[in-house]
Amino acid sequence: MVADTNEALDDCALLLLTLGPDRAAEVLKHMSPREVQKLGSAMAKLPPQPRERVEKLVEQMQLHAARGSQIEAHEDDIRIMLTKALGDERAANLISRVLQGSDTAGIESLKWMDAATAADLIKNEHPQIIATILVHLEFDHAGEILKHFTERQRNDILLRIATLDGVQPTALRELNEALTRVLSGSGNSLKKTSMGGTKHAAEILNFVGSAAETAILDNVREYDPDLAQRILDEMFVFENLMDVDDRGIQVILREVQSDQLILALKGANPEMREKIFKNMSSRAAEMMREDLESKGPVRLSEVEGAQKEVLKIARRLSEEGQIALGGGGDDAFV
Repeated sequence: MVADTNEALDDCALLLLTLGPDRAAEVLKHMSPREVQKLGSAMAKLPPQPRERVEKLVEQMQLHAARGSQIEAHEDDIRIMLTKALGDERAANLISRVLQGSDTAGIESLKWMDAATAADLIKNEHPQIIATILVHLEFDHAGEILKHFTERQRNDILLRIATLDGVQPTALRELNEALTRVLSGSGNSLKKTSMGGTKHAAEILNFVGSAAETAILDNVREYDPDLAQRILDEMFVFENLMDVDDRGIQVILREVQSDQLILALKGANPEMREKIFKNMSSRAAEMMREDLESKGPVRLSEVEGAQKEVLKIARRLSEEGQIALGGGGDDAFV
């Protein structure tokens, strides 16, 4: 329900505020933890709004409600809509979560818990069970939970996530039933759920912090160097900043030093550079272009180091809720 754009999210927040606490609470009951979190944050940050905007928003909702008969959701329509909106790869994982029914009702309850509480609840389970649970959670939440385990546990769990090629319905049902006894959930599915793998492991690693990330990857590399490289290839990279909206880019730029940004942009594609330039003042962009042109060849390792520092800043800002994130080789010269 929660829209992707900041303007649409603000509209949703404003609409809920106009409903009042009681009616808004009834609406929030039907949303996921992530949606409630996003809307709650948007409502808290929303500045005073002119009455005209409120009236226009209510009028739009009334027109929408008066257009016709009841709307019925069809599974095929949901698949098509999500695939068109997110692309095949990003939609596949979300579709499996949305349409898999109630087999993960118990696991879904963990989404409402803070990371420390969730980690304490599952810390004594077998690493394979913990891995199966974590692949059903949002990447950042799973990463936060992973931080609360010992280094040995983190390494083992992440390795199991990276080598997980799916969850059989029977195993998922049994896992959910076990959690049901603690969380009052329930469950049922028809086909193998496509979860886990190197992409999932990479998404979680994006949120565990650089120290833990390095230790975990070193452990995976000892077990299987190719697997470690595949995880690295899937991780959040500098070009993924293309998926950050302009306001988010501006927030990031306020925290990045000019010298660091110049180095990072040396290895960026033209589209990425233009995205950065358009979110600067014309004078600052002009100076940055001149600095880039005048700077001689630099080692790829230096560029990658600068880009990694920018990504660290982006991840921190994302964890703080200031921005939304869409979404490594030889020492050559660029």
